[in-house]
Amino acid sequence: MSGFNESDLVEFRKQFKQFDENGDGSISSIELQKVMTALGEKVTGLEVREMIKEVDTNGDGSIDFNEFVQVMAISKKLSANNSPAFASVVKKHNQVNTIGGYSGSTASGVQHSYSDEEKVAYIDWINNCLAKDSDLKGKLPISEEGDAFFKACHDGLLLCKLINDAVPETIDERVLNKKNLNTFRINENQVLCVNSAKAIGCNIVNIGATDLMEGRAHLIMGLTWQIIKIGLFARINLTNHPELYRLLQDGETIEDLLKLPVEEILLRWFNYHLAAAGHPRRVKNFGSDIKDSENYTVLLKQIAPANAGVDTRALNESSVDKRAAIVLENADKLGCKKFLKPRDIVNGNTKLNMAFVANLFNTHPALAPLEKPIEIIQETREEKTFRNWMNSLGVDPFVNHLYEGVCDGLALIQLFDKIYPGLVDHKRVNYPPYKAMGAEMKKIENCNYAVELGKNVKYSLVGIDGKNVYDKNKTPVLSILWQLMRGNLLAILNSLSKDGKPIADAEILAWTNSKLSGKKISSFKDGSLSNAVPILSVIEAITPGSIDQSLVATGTSEEESLLNAKLAISTGRKIGATIFALPEDIYEVKPKMILALFAGLMAVEMGK
Repeated sequence: MSGFNESDLVEFRKQFKQFDENGDGSISSIELQKVMTALGEKVTGLEVREMIKEVDTNGDGSIDFNEFVQVMAISKKLSANNSPAFASVVKKHNQVNTIGGYSGSTASGVQHSYSDEEKVAYIDWINNCLAKDSDLKGKLPISEEGDAFFKACHDGLLLCKLINDAVPETIDERVLNKKNLNTFRINENQVLCVNSAKAIGCNIVNIGATDLMEGRAHLIMGLTWQIIKIGLFARINLTNHPELYRLLQDGETIEDLLKLPVEEILLRWFNYHLAAAGHPRRVKNFGSDIKDSENYTVLLKQIAPANAGVDTRALNESSVDKRAAIVLENADKLGCKKFLKPRDIVNGNTKLNMAFVANLFNTHPALAPLEKPIEIIQETREEKTFRNWMNSLGVDPFVNHLYEGVCDGLALIQLFDKIYPGLVDHKRVNYPPYKAMGAEMKKIENCNYAVELGKNVKYSLVGIDGKNVYDKNKTPVLSILWQLMRGNLLAILNSLSKDGKPIADAEILAWTNSKLSGKKISSFKDGSLSNAVPILSVIEAITPGSIDQSLVATGTSEEESLLNAKLAISTGRKIGATIFALPEDIYEVKPKMILALFAGLMAVEMGK
């Protein structure tokens, strides 16, 4: 068959079965999408169907074994750049390291995988970004060999430092345990790491401090990627780069740009520069469209300063491997040789190429300033908090812009489903893709159902309907999200309650005052909270010795109060509390965030 021997066919059959989940003898679009998701490739149903269509010779919408073998035969004869996209997926699937499951999953036959090429890329990024950190002198540079990376993550310092590199000042480094690192002190660092990652929007469901201490590779890889990606994407927005306005297409508004995921903005940016260079090609993805290095070569030449020495030699090189190497030489001249090896370009690794392009944008956006300033409404702290909280629970897709992220109702329905298991009737939910003519109606129906779910759990939603959510009206959306966040906190507390009685705000206030030996607070609006001293006192009461009293400022100035607030937030996370509040929320005594903070601390004591 196609010139392969029996041994080859046995191996192909084995590979085929790894894709054919239900064993029906064909690979469906759903099965292929699952494999690609497991490999870290974010693709739409349409993209998967197009991938299958490319190799589906009998036109039945799936890939049977004969077609699978034909793909292998074609890819063997052609270069990686000219092979079908499906062949690249098979190749990447074969390259991952398969490691035994954890937490009892080995017994059930569950396997977890990670890619060597991605591990090397993350190590390269960390070695570059954290090279000057004096606390990591003994760890860096991390070797690319074996499990050196996972061992380097053991004491929590590396990942905590990476979080601060991605989102500066997330962790008050005064609370990090840097010396005399016994098991207890290492566990504290890892607990701080997990809760801080959650606070910046990482989905840490099923990731605990013990997992990181024990070097569980697939979990460390997943968390590391989330942290790096959040850091890379943090500044790719209109607030930091109003010149992104230049990427609008005919008839579009700023709101249309806000709807786009960051990945799509990066593609537009890439194509903007290809067009400016007079290049005929465009990129639709970070995989097959960049594998021959032609588009990369043009992009780098276009965005590079005139004296950078970037050249276009790659366009005259017939070998795609040598072309890719020249691209990275050019990127190095711009200070951007991160994430990629030549093989990652040739193989079309979507994740790593996307990260590379994000880094190119962050260092050399090369977009001319606007002649006239445009009005851009910046994200508020409250909006940022809700967005990070939603993402930490694993809402899919990732929410980049709060109101755009909830306007189809699906994110809200997912939150209700996570907080109140069994509440959602999935038969009533409209999932994409939507037909163009009925899309608006389907989304409004979802929003109405989300409001109905809120009423079912006694949320205060007077005067709020699904159209408010669909229209992105801020006040109704923020009201729903706050009640969901509060419901999440109370659900956690109720699950820990020994008497089974539901816990309300009044019980949280009473518990808080029971931990204060001095002056009590009258409410979560009490002005005495602004210097964070009462919060520090509660933390010390829960875990004696957790607060280094020499770090506590006794004054009430803004500077001293914010230092105390930073100390309180990081120490609270270090003892196990989920805290999304920012230091400014404490200084300004924002009652919702203060309530949420004390609820998180109360959960720590109840869970002991």
